Amino acid sequence: MVGNDRPRGEATIGRRRWTMTVGDGRGRRSTVRDRYRAVIGIVWQAVTGIVWQAATNDGRRLRTADERGWSAVDEGGGATMMGVKQAIKKLDAFPRAEDHLLQKTQSGALVSIMGLLIMATLFLHELRYYLSTYTVHQMSVDLKRGETLPIHINMTFPSLPCDVLSVDAIDMSGKHEVDLDTNIWKLRLDRYGHIIGTEYLSDLVEKEHSHNHGHDKDHRDDSDHKIHLKGFDLETEKMVKKVKEAMTNGEGCRVYGVLDVQRVAGNFHISVHGLNIFVAQLIFEGNTHVNVSHMIHDLSFGPKYPGIHNPLDGTVRILHQASGIFKYYIKIVPTEYRYISKEVLPTNQFSVTEYFSPMHEFHRAQPAVYFLYDLSPITVTIKEERRSFLHFITRLCAVLGGTFALTGMLDCWMYRLLEAVMKPKTRTVL
Repeated sequence: MVGNDRPRGEATIGRRRWTMTVGDGRGRRSTVRDRYRAVIGIVWQAVTGIVWQAATNDGRRLRTADERGWSAVDEGGGATMMGVKQAIKKLDAFPRAEDHLLQKTQSGALVSIMGLLIMATLFLHELRYYLSTYTVHQMSVDLKRGETLPIHINMTFPSLPCDVLSVDAIDMSGKHEVDLDTNIWKLRLDRYGHIIGTEYLSDLVEKEHSHNHGHDKDHRDDSDHKIHLKGFDLETEKMVKKVKEAMTNGEGCRVYGVLDVQRVAGNFHISVHGLNIFVAQLIFEGNTHVNVSHMIHDLSFGPKYPGIHNPLDGTVRILHQASGIFKYYIKIVPTEYRYISKEVLPTNQFSVTEYFSPMHEFHRAQPAVYFLYDLSPITVTIKEERRSFLHFITRLCAVLGGTFALTGMLDCWMYRLLEAVMKPKTRTVL
């Protein structure tokens, strides 16, 4: 030690050097308290230095760990997305092959063309089926009251002249209408069915019925007896002569038009009832010679709707050397037809049963064609509806998918068959 230099104690901790003075240059000694303070200061500085260095190193390590953690997270997310994409690719039911791995053949082209033609045909069929309508039937109680019933008739009597035919209508209440408010026409026909004349039947029914049906039965018998005693007038004689001439020439008659009757059960009939009984005897010489052969071209009880079937249309009943009474028992069913456009068409459909009673010489009844009808208390509603678009798509996928699968199988079989047939030839050439 030189001069006033004091003895010092030195200690090195970490990168720092810590120094403590233990004496002075004058030979005076430090007290014990000073020494303790010096030692405690050195220790404190050493401890704080160690703690600071440790904290600094931990911060560096934490930053590095965080950076590595985020990098690991990023790498893990990318790997997860790649895994999801790979899993989705495994669900692909339509894997694609590279172009150089595909082989096109003539047999495959032929099967493809056939498949396309079949698909086009089925598509057009399904489209037409979708655009068409279908009907739904519903039943309910008939609530109609006070309406008239239209009867459309179109019949041909090939063996009876128009002058002797008449139309009667009787309903359930007992009303006997001989003066019908109808539009009825009759056409004179030759033996070949060609029209030779026309007559409007505005008074067809009552022209001869006024003497027979205008009074009760007793009065009618008295009137007929008087006519028989006094003889026939000139008009009647002309009519008898005309009818006999027409029958000799083979004339027939076609009756058509519309009858409007009350909407209750009843009947209408076409016969020779319009003739006086003695006039009829003079013309036909007995009821067995009244030939009521007939053809029903059309018989309906209202306008026609799509799909209606009238069971009596086209009915032909021809008698040869015989006569009798035809009875058609008709059950009328009130019907409403609702179009797809919401238009409503009220009409009627019916069912029928038939009965024929042959005529004998001593029968008092006259040959005729009867139509006895009754109305059903149930009305039928027919509604047009269209198929849904989803139904069309379902059927279209079914037929097109089935055709595609079938053509694929056919192409595979044809390819294997041709390959099996061509292999022996290739070996022979080699």
